[in-house]
Amino acid sequence: MIWSIRPAVERGAAQFPWLDSKHTFSFGDYWDPAHLGFGVLRVINEDRIAPGASLPPRPHRDMEVVSSVLSGALEHRASMGTGSTVLPGQLQYLSAGSGVTYTKHNALKEGTTHLYQFWIAPDVRGGAPRYAQHQLDQAHHNNRFGLLAGGARFHAPIELRQDASLAAASLSRGSELEHVLDANRKYWLQVMHGSVEVHASASLVSGNANVSSSTSLNPGDGLAIAELQWLRMTATSDAEVLLFDLPKTN
Repeated sequence: MIWSIRPAVERGAAQFPWLDSKHTFSFGDYWDPAHLGFGVLRVINEDRIAPGASLPPRPHRDMEVVSSVLSGALEHRASMGTGSTVLPGQLQYLSAGSGVTYTKHNALKEGTTHLYQFWIAPDVRGGAPRYAQHQLDQAHHNNRFGLLAGGARFHAPIELRQDASLAAASLSRGSELEHVLDANRKYWLQVMHGSVEVHASASLVSGNANVSSSTSLNPGDGLAIAELQWLRMTATSDAEVLLFDLPKTN
């Protein structure tokens, strides 16, 4: 059984005049051999970009990049000719494929843009870079996990080049959510906003588990889960959480 909490306060950090970034896994100048990723999930960064600031252009290849804006406005430009402004309630996807250079910019002259960015290693290398943007349907993930992105078999709004998926849930305070897990897969639960109590067990029957664990998670906390079959969350405040469903062999 894997049940490992990654507290927000223990994340790596990078601070510049234009950017305050927190790294769940090793990234850039932050190196921690104990936190190199979780299988194909390689990067979870929480970024706050200063008003009007731009991040320098960065080259990437062979990585699936998903961005979710919590507040503000994220302007994106890529060498493949794509560009747009991503607002709260929208998901942005960039598959770097054979190679692409892109930059991020806070489109607000006043106010910080706050976002999460996730990188997933693809199951094939190369291929043409591609881009997508998805408007979230709030009703689709109110007090339930709504699928946002995933490999071909998941039939998600955004198709990833990997046998993985990403789902979001918006929980109102006091609400409960139950979710069945595949013991042959592994999962990462990320709290973006609010607080939740999380319980998981090796049994599909609540309260009748041979192996079970529970914990409280707050904003920025992450939880690695594997070899369990049942998950229940209770929101102790209004909360936004993401669940990554990942292949176990990587």
